[in-house]
Amino acid sequence: MPEPNELLRAARERTASRRAPGEQMSRAELAEAVCSWLWETTETKYELDGHYIAKLERGAVRWPGAAYRSGLRYVLNAADDSELGFVPPGGPGSVDPEPGTSSMLGLEDDLVQAGDESVALLALAEESNVGELTVEQLHADILRITQNYLRTPTKALFVRSRAVRDRAFRLLSGRQPPNQTRDLYATAGWALTLLGWMAVDLGRPDVAESHTRTAWACADAADLDDLRAWVRATQHTAAFWQDDFARAASYAQDGLQFARGSSTLFLTSVSAVDLARSGRHAEAREALSIAKRTTVRTDVPELGGPFLCTPERAAGIWSDAHLALGEAAETLKHADHGVAMFEAAPHAVRNFGSERMVRLQLAKAHLQLGELDGATEAVAAVLSTPVEYRVRPLIHRISEVAALTRLSRHATDPKALALHDSIRVFIRHPASRATPSK
Repeated sequence: MPEPNELLRAARERTASRRAPGEQMSRAELAEAVCSWLWETTETKYELDGHYIAKLERGAVRWPGAAYRSGLRYVLNAADDSELGFVPPGGPGSVDPEPGTSSMLGLEDDLVQAGDESVALLALAEESNVGELTVEQLHADILRITQNYLRTPTKALFVRSRAVRDRAFRLLSGRQPPNQTRDLYATAGWALTLLGWMAVDLGRPDVAESHTRTAWACADAADLDDLRAWVRATQHTAAFWQDDFARAASYAQDGLQFARGSSTLFLTSVSAVDLARSGRHAEAREALSIAKRTTVRTDVPELGGPFLCTPERAAGIWSDAHLALGEAAETLKHADHGVAMFEAAPHAVRNFGSERMVRLQLAKAHLQLGELDGATEAVAAVLSTPVEYRVRPLIHRISEVAALTRLSRHATDPKALALHDSIRVFIRHPASRATPSK
C-alpha cells in the first residue's frame, strides 16, 4: 500500500472553502480551483477532478505533472513542492520523468523559429501605416502573461505570447483608425519583448535580439516611451548574459531617456552592474548612488513580472554591483534586505525568479566573507526550485556559487563539499536543454 500524502491533505484541510464559510476546502473544490487558475493563466483546459486529488492524498501518485503542481502550490499557498509532499521518482534532485510537462523542454526549434519570424515581421513594423482594431483583450493577455511569468509552466506562456504577437500583426494588415494602430503596435511590441525575455531565460540571448529589434520598431510606431524603456532593458539583459557588458551598459543608459516608472530604477541599477563589470568603477559607483536615490513614480501603469522593478528587486541588483566592485559586506547588506522584502511580499505578487537570484548573491557574499553556514542556508532555499523554473540565468548564477565553494577557505570542509555536490545535482537538470550560441 502506498504511504498517504499527509502534507497535501493537511494543506487542503487548512485552506478555507470559497463556497462554504467556516468549512475546509473539499477535494472537488480544490480541483476546480486549480483548473480555474490554470485556465486564467495559460488558457489551457485541464481535466483535474476530486478523484485525482484523492489519488494524490492516498499517495498513489507522488509526482503529478508540472502544471498541476504549479496550480496546487498556488491554491494551497505552498512555497515549493516539498511542502505538499511531492517528491520526484528517485528522490529530491532527480529528473522530472514527464518531459512533456516541463515548461521549457523541447522548445529549441520553436525558439529559433519564433526569432526568425520576428525578424520577418520587422519590415511590416517599420513600414505599415494602417490602423488598428480594439486591443483590450490582447492587452489583458499581455498583463496575464507578465504577472504569471515564472509562476506557471513557461511553455504555455511562450505559446500565448507568440499568439498575441501574431494576432496583433494580422490586425495591423487590415484597415483601422490611427489611434488603434498605435495600440496594436504597442501590444505587438510588448509580446515581442516578452518573447525576448523568455529567450534569455531559455539560454538563447542571441534569439532574444531578433525579437527586440522588431519590438523596438513597434515601440517607435506606437510612440510609447515605457515600451521603449523595457525593450532597452531586455536588450541590456540579452547583452549582459552574453558577457558583453559594454553593450549592455549602452542599452541601459539609452533606455533611461525613455524611462518613466520603475524602468528608471531598473535601468539605473543594472547600468551600475554593467559599468562595474566593465572595470569602470568610478562610473559604476556614481550610477549606484543615483539608483539608490531614485524615486519610482506611482502614477505610471506597470505590467508586472519582468517589467516591474520593485525595491527588493533593485536591492538584489545593487548587491550584484557591490560584488563586482569587490565590496562583499555591502553585497551582504543589500541582498539580505532584498530577501527580507521578498519574504514579506504577498504571495500573489512575490517575484520568485528575482528572489532566487538575490539569494544566490547572498550566498556569494557569505562565501567571500568566509561564512560557509550563511552561504549554505541561502542556497538551500534555491535548491528546492522546481525543474520547470530552473532558467539559464539561475543555472549560471548558482554555478558561480559552486565555483566559489572550491576557491574559498572552506574548500576542503565537508560542508563545502556537500554544498558543491548539491549544486552539481541541481545544475544537471536545468529547465531548458537549449544550448546558447557560441
